[in-house]
Amino acid sequence: MQVNMTDLQEYLAQHYAIHSNGVETSLFMKLVEEVGEVAEVLNQRSGRKAKDKDDLDQELATEIADIIHYAVALAAINGLNLTETILEKDKRASIKYNHTMNLADFIQNKLQ
Repeated sequence: MQVNMTDLQEYLAQHYAIHSNGVETSLFMKLVEEVGEVAEVLNQRSGRKAKDKDDLDQELATEIADIIHYAVALAAINGLNLTETILEKDKRASIKYNHTMNLADFIQNKLQ
């Protein structure tokens, strides 16, 4: 099964709609917490910190999924269109950094 941004945003907007007061701040605090957890896993993988988990690859994937969840939830509850924004931002970055392809072109090429 594939997850697309629109479905994820709709799901999270619906999920967090029941929470009205302080949800934005709460989501942001969870996002920051999850970024710290990614840092901890990366430190363990690099040997700078003792390992407390056996499967650090799976742990990293789980923590990154949490980051995506909270970041997309923040966009969803604010009615922001992440798909459009990501494509526009990537297009500007590809011009700025002289990339040969932007995300929209990459997706279009995959469909051909």
